[in-house]
Amino acid sequence: MTFNKKKSVVPIYGTAALWLLYCLIFPLHNLLSFIILICIGVLGYVVLSYLFQPKTDNIEVDTQSQSQPQSTGDEKTDALLAEGDKSLAEMRRLRETIPNATVQTKTDQLINITEQIFNKLRAEPNVYAQVKRFSDFFLPTSVKLLSTYSQIDQSGVAGENITSTMERIDSALDMTLGSYKKLYDSLYENTALDIETDISVLETMFKKDGILESDFGKTQSTNQ
Repeated sequence: MTFNKKKSVVPIYGTAALWLLYCLIFPLHNLLSFIILICIGVLGYVVLSYLFQPKTDNIEVDTQSQSQPQSTGDEKTDALLAEGDKSLAEMRRLRETIPNATVQTKTDQLINITEQIFNKLRAEPNVYAQVKRFSDFFLPTSVKLLSTYSQIDQSGVAGENITSTMERIDSALDMTLGSYKKLYDSLYENTALDIETDISVLETMFKKDGILESDFGKTQSTNQ
C-alpha cells in the first residue's frame, strides 16, 4: 500500500480572492499599499493551508505481481528463466566485489550476453534445450570462476599460486566470453533458415512476375 498526498487548491484561489477584494476596497496608490497587500496574501495563504491540509489517499499496489516476471505459459521455460535471473543476480553481486577494471569489464560483457541468451529463450521457447545445457553446465562454472576470483582478491594475500590462479581465471573469462557469443549466435540458426526461406520465396515471386532486377535490365535493353 502506498500513500498519495493531494494538495488542496483552496489556499491558492483563496489568496487570489483576498487580493482582488483588497484591491476593490483599497486602491493601490503607494508602496505601503502593495506591502499590505503582500502581507494579507501571505497570511491568508498560511491560514487557508492550515485549514485545508493535503488529502492523503491510500493506493493499493500489487507488489507481488510487479516483482514476478511475466510468465511464458510454459512451466519448464519459466523455471529455467528463474534460474537465469538468480545466476545473473549473483554475477552482478560478484562484479561489485571485484576491483580489477579489466575483470569488471569482462564480467559486464558476460552479464550482457547472458541476459541476451535468456531474452532469446523468453521470446522463442524452442531454444530451450540449448539454453538448458548452457544454464546447467557453462553458467555455474562461470559464476564459480568469478566467485573464486573475488574471494582470492578480497583475501589481500599475495603469492605465486594466488597470482597465477587469478591470471588463469582472467584468461578463462576471455575464452568463456567467446563461447557465450558463439552460443548466442547459434540460437539464431532457425531464424536465419526462416529468413533464407522467405527470401527465396520472395525471389521466386519476383521472377514469376518478371520484376526481378535482372529482368528490368533486359526490358530496358529491349526497349532501346
